[in-house]
Amino acid sequence: MKLNTKYHGVLSYEKEDIIMFKKGIPGFEKLREFILVPAEENKLFYLLHSLENINIGIVVISPFNVLKDYEFDLSKIKEHELGIKSQKDIIVVNTVHLDAKLENITVNLKAPIIINKNENIGEQLILDKVDYPIKYPLFKGEF
Repeated sequence: MKLNTKYHGVLSYEKEDIIMFKKGIPGFEKLREFILVPAEENKLFYLLHSLENINIGIVVISPFNVLKDYEFDLSKIKEHELGIKSQKDIIVVNTVHLDAKLENITVNLKAPIIINKNENIGEQLILDKVDYPIKYPLFKGEF
């Protein structure tokens, strides 16, 4: 299948690539169906793109590319809600705030998006018990 997006061109996907967000994503609560595709310009990034709104594509990155020791606990309730049986079932990504200046590009480490890749169910969580910042500089001192 093909999705003609407003900003990211034509994205190809299969029916089994559709990720359901039962609660939507904060800021986009009415949107439920997304696909996760690599960003063409840079393989470090991905697009979490809405199938219901061609204007909504969220740039995301694996937190492990940002902080090697990034970790948090998922509650048993959340594991059950997302149908997670093993850590191997999970894809974790975090939203990226882009800016024209590299030093202003940040990653939201406080609110990871958890995707069960076997069940194609996702949810964005807000971590209460972990002290990760909402705006973590992606390119810390690398200029």
